[in-house]
Amino acid sequence: MGDMFRSEEMALCQMFIQPEAAYTSVSELGETGCVQFRDLNNNVNAFQRKFVTEVRRCDELERKIRYIEAEIKKDGIVLADIIDDIPRAPNPREIIDLEAHLEKTENEILELAQNEVNLKSNYLELTELRKVLENTQGFFSDQEVLNLDSNYRAPGVDDATAQNRGRLGFVAGVINRERVFAFERMLWRISRGNVFLRRSDLDDPLKDPTTGHPIYKTVFVAFFQGEQLKNRIKKVCTGFHASMYPCPSSHTEREEMVKGVRTRLEDLKLVLSQTEDHRSRVLATVSKNLPSWSIMVKKMKAIYHTLNFFNMDVTKKCLIGECWVPTKDLPVVQKALSDGSAAVGSTIPSFLNVIETNEQPPTFNRTNKFTRGFQNLIDSYGVASYRECNPALYTCITFPFLFAVMFGDLGHGIVLLLFGGWMVLNEKKLCRTRGGEIWNIFFGGRYIILLMGLFACYTGFIYNDIFSKSMNIFGSTWKIRYNTSTVLENPSLQMDPKYAAFGVYPIGLDPIWQMADNKIIFLNTYKMKLSIIIGVLHMVFGVCMSVVNFVYFKRLSSIILEFVPQILFLCLLFGYMVFMMFFKWVRYSAAAPIQADTPGCAPSVLIMFINMMLFKPSPKVAGCDKNMFEGQPDVEKLFVLVALICIPWMLLGKPLYIKFTRKNKVHAKHNGELTANIELSDGETPLPTLSAESHESSGGGAHGHDDEPMSEIFIHQAIHTIEYVLSTISHTASYLRLWALSLAHAQLSEVLWNMVLSLGLKMHGFPGAVALFFIFGAWVLFTLAIMVMMEGLSAFLHTLRLHWVEFMSKFYEGLGYSFQPFSFKTILDSEDEE
Repeated sequence: MGDMFRSEEMALCQMFIQPEAAYTSVSELGETGCVQFRDLNNNVNAFQRKFVTEVRRCDELERKIRYIEAEIKKDGIVLADIIDDIPRAPNPREIIDLEAHLEKTENEILELAQNEVNLKSNYLELTELRKVLENTQGFFSDQEVLNLDSNYRAPGVDDATAQNRGRLGFVAGVINRERVFAFERMLWRISRGNVFLRRSDLDDPLKDPTTGHPIYKTVFVAFFQGEQLKNRIKKVCTGFHASMYPCPSSHTEREEMVKGVRTRLEDLKLVLSQTEDHRSRVLATVSKNLPSWSIMVKKMKAIYHTLNFFNMDVTKKCLIGECWVPTKDLPVVQKALSDGSAAVGSTIPSFLNVIETNEQPPTFNRTNKFTRGFQNLIDSYGVASYRECNPALYTCITFPFLFAVMFGDLGHGIVLLLFGGWMVLNEKKLCRTRGGEIWNIFFGGRYIILLMGLFACYTGFIYNDIFSKSMNIFGSTWKIRYNTSTVLENPSLQMDPKYAAFGVYPIGLDPIWQMADNKIIFLNTYKMKLSIIIGVLHMVFGVCMSVVNFVYFKRLSSIILEFVPQILFLCLLFGYMVFMMFFKWVRYSAAAPIQADTPGCAPSVLIMFINMMLFKPSPKVAGCDKNMFEGQPDVEKLFVLVALICIPWMLLGKPLYIKFTRKNKVHAKHNGELTANIELSDGETPLPTLSAESHESSGGGAHGHDDEPMSEIFIHQAIHTIEYVLSTISHTASYLRLWALSLAHAQLSEVLWNMVLSLGLKMHGFPGAVALFFIFGAWVLFTLAIMVMMEGLSAFLHTLRLHWVEFMSKFYEGLGYSFQPFSFKTILDSEDEE
């Protein structure tokens, strides 16, 4: 947890790598995932960089892999989503072998695909010819056969002579069904009605050889007379992409031709099945290695893309790169560089230099599977400035606790706890499943859901609320002192705590309040004051956390000029109000012997706080003390006056201090430059240096004001002061959402029980049991959908707002940028999500 307190220290490093060892060294760094490279070639076009040829080579390999993957999915072969042994980036020799293997596989698949298309095209043509021959049987009547059959012609009479003598010719073929009507109209127009068209729709669709989509077609026969009309009809058929097939007019010849076509179709089926089997074997063999090849190519492309960030030195014998490295990981980077050089047998080792810089480093918070979800909540608001105090450490507890205050129900908490526990216990199996974006959000926050359910069970036990009912574990401390007749004759009785309450319930709320008519009034008071107490404590903790940043960044003046007036303003006003709540609970008791100490004389804390701010005395009540303790008016006036003094303290303290120190710095700098010029000998020039103080002042969270004019400093400080003073009031009121949502959740749960489940519980007999079965299912559905999911989401969002606005605004700047290391794991995971 030490790493979670603030972001890790970062170092800007310069690495020098030999060109022959650059590939393997960057590969080792990608496996470690602890280096963020800087682009040293911002002004160089992407197509003019040194390794652009290698990147294009990787793009070509990716294209081939995508094509092979598409062909594999087309055949219904399932690729492995999870690879147990993730391969490393290939070395140059493996790259050549991989490229040759992919080239060979792609060519083989292309050749098989082209052959399959050709075979299917032949199969389609033969199928259409068979359909034409089979469907034209009924088109020819006995007389037409007699006229068209060449066996009845006189010897030496050709077709043209036969047509001139009155016999009809015909053209047979197949056309797409959606073009039949336009085709028929066109034939009518070109022939002026002298074409007789017969057609028959095919019931079974044919398959397109290229796409495999079903095609519905129609067989047609066009009868005509004359050679000129025959040429026109053929041109129309060509224009409508109709397939024309030879069809003998003789019935015997058609039968023989059909038999021959069927034989050829059977042979083609056999060849097609063998081709498909061979294709399946090739794709099945490739599918075993394709995921590994894909990962290797992605790693190789990432390496060359990263190498394009490097610069070549003047001698062209060394690659120079800059990167951000966590200080703790410097030995790991050194080892990765040495391993990369050793892998290629380089005689000159690569080395790493840490360089000084004024640039703000990236923010890196090392997380694990438990803290990652909470850190993501904080980073969604804004990445912490460098070395700024990290709120995620405290959010791990405060977030589920504030959620549970609003979601306080033991039953609903158990549902959340079971769901979160199921995801945590089965995380190794569930992390391999792909359930979409919503599932990834739930699974990423599994530990948040687990803690929210656990804390909801705790607050539900404190509220003594389980599905709007209470548990009588320790027995009620309220005892009825009325006789039987009084109880039976009166619909409601008021119980005096002086005589009816014996002791204090051990933990949580007494279950007797579940039956009380004034339950809502009691819970309103209890939860409203509880929300104010929690809110003030949360804000005080947030203001105190600013001291940690001031001390670390050596802004000790801000402790006096910012923290002290802020904490005084908050504690003297709202902290005093919280104290009066506790003091009121302690002082006033129903068993008090003096009337002034009874609950009837207890003043309203809210009215008392308003009178305190307005300097008005509390109203006098007969028999009661108008003040809760001696000297209360004087103490309250003192607190208000000190709080008012804190406003100009915050408004003017810091700007005046900056103005005073700036004059001293300018005076000291002028004297230092004068002394330095006197001491320098002829020909010497001063060297620029980077002091530790300037490095700290330029770091994240410690923003200097040296270049800012005083007018802007006064304006910014005025904005911050007004924002803090007004937000102290609005933020305190904002914590009342803890009370409002908790009360709304309890009332919705009670309505759901009384309006739904109680209907089934009131029924008797067998019909009541059947009705209860369905009513219970509806109650469970509404409970999960409304109470757990909708109310849970509402409480989650309100808790998120309380942390982002009310808590983190007291100390958190969030002006940094995240550390994004070069990591193969991150690259592969992001591409899988896409």
